[in-house]
Amino acid sequence: MKLSSAVALRVSNILRERNMSQYRLEKEIAMPHNTMKTLMRETNKSVNLKTVMQIVRGLKMTTAEFFDDPIFESDDLEID
Repeated sequence: MKLSSAVALRVSNILRERNMSQYRLEKEIAMPHNTMKTLMRETNKSVNLKTVMQIVRGLKMTTAEFFDDPIFESDDLEID
């Protein structure tokens, strides 16, 4: 799995756990819909740290909490 896909999956899982919509997160962090849409797209080939940090802050969690997930521990995780 690519890093960009892992980030999108992690965001999606957190939103589902919190019963929060992608739209609500976009509004809370003032992120353009197209930016979030691109990040969450399966065909996305890269991930921007600044964007990830905006999302992490919007989710009111630490970076460590965000990346503390088995999805990021895989030896097969491809760095884009």
